[in-house]
Order: sequence, then structure tokens, then C-alpha cells
Amino acid sequence: MGVSTVQESGQTRQGQPFRLDGRHALVTGAASGIGECTARELVRAGAFVWIADINMEAAAKLASELGQARAIRLDVTSAESIATARAQVDRLDLLVNNAGIGHVGSIEATEPADFDRLLDVNVRGVYLATRAFLPLLLAAQTGERVGAIVNIASVAGQVGIKERFAYCTTKGAVIAMTRQLAVEYPKTLRVNAICPGTVETPFVEGYLEKFHKENKEETRAQLRARQPVGRLGRPEEIASMVRYLASDEAAFVSGACMAIDGGWTAA
Repeated sequence: MGVSTVQESGQTRQGQPFRLDGRHALVTGAASGIGECTARELVRAGAFVWIADINMEAAAKLASELGQARAIRLDVTSAESIATARAQVDRLDLLVNNAGIGHVGSIEATEPADFDRLLDVNVRGVYLATRAFLPLLLAAQTGERVGAIVNIASVAGQVGIKERFAYCTTKGAVIAMTRQLAVEYPKTLRVNAICPGTVETPFVEGYLEKFHKENKEETRAQLRARQPVGRLGRPEEIASMVRYLASDEAAFVSGACMAIDGGWTAA
């Protein structure tokens, strides 16, 4: 799709809003959870998607299913891995920094190795991937349309959450990086973050299995209750926001941190 004309109705000439035809996207951590749903939604919008993940088997399976996608091995903690992936990508309009890990514990219960691991994946990983793909994103500018980055942050970067010292720290850093990049490249790049509440993903299931195996359902109920709408988020809901932020309809949106948290940060 060429540069679309956005009508007063908010729809493109083709009659469908938020289209991404002809654009190329790369999603880190794309083989499961929010990343997988994001890849599916971007392809549905017409984009070609690089399924970037350390799990190449799952990435290849998803890419073959989507068709307009290709699996690429990418470890966000490794500059060498990212450089290898970067060498395979010749153009990019959208980077979704989705890969991330969690940790449960107060500052007293957070060992230096755990803290370093979260910083490595959640913060340094966003830095390394963004820095590597930035030249392609800046080169994507066509008229008023510019390249875009969507960082998957968290409500944990906006409010304090008990027993989440390292996680809150790293997601706060992602929000800060988002805002800094938005003001560093105001006319040549759009950079936004999404801050989900608790979402039904393998990430959350892994947390419940690891830390609350004996009272999993009770803890799940507590996770639902802390979000005023009374349920967990769905990964498809986060993916829809990524699609919007990548589209021409969001051309005036940059430096924003969009909460999708069932009212958590409003309460």
C-alpha cells in the first residue's frame, strides 16, 4: 500500500482502517504469547512479519502457518545474534520489542544474578535490538510516513507492585527509553509503548506453575481481582493496539505509553 489517505471516518481508501499492506515488521519473542498474537494481527493487516525468537522450531511453525512471514533466530541478549539477524533483513518499517522475562521477589529476595538477568533481557535487549535496526527504521521514511517502534512495557513500569522489584525496575526503564527515543527522533521515527496489565499468556502460566503451584487457582483469582474489570487481559487485545500504533491512523502518536490494564492504573 502506498501512503494512504485517512478520511474523516478514520478509514483508508480501501475501506478498512489500520492497514499495513506492503510494510515489513519484526517482532521479538514472537513465537508465543503476546508476540505470537501480534505477528498474527500484523499479517492479517497486510504486513510481512519476521518471527524473531530463540525458539526456532516454534517460530518456523508459526511462520509457515501465517505464510506472509519468515522465522529468524534472534537472542535479544546477544549482540552477535542480533547482528546475524540484522544481516538478513534488508528493510524494516516496524520493530516490536516484545521479548521479556519476569521475576518475583522484593529487593531483599532478588539476588544480583536475577537482577542482572532481567536487566539483560528486558532493558539491554531492547537497547541492542533498537540500536541494530534503527538505520533501517530511519530509512523507512516515505513522505509523512516514518518507521515505528512499539515497545511492550508493562503496568509494572507505571505503578509499584509488591514482590516485583526487578520487573518494575526494568519495565520502568523501557518506558523511559520509549520517551527518550520519541524526542530524539521526533520527525523521523515514531516510538510508543504498550503497558499491559496481567494477560493470559504462557508467561503468566509459567509464573503460576513456578511460584504458586500449590494454590494456582487461588492466585489466578487474585490476579483477576486486582484489575477492576475483573478478568485478565487477552493477548489479542494487546496485538490490536500494536496494529493501531503501527498504522497511518496513529501518525500523530509518539512518545505515548498506552495502558491496557482493565482499569488497574486508574483505580
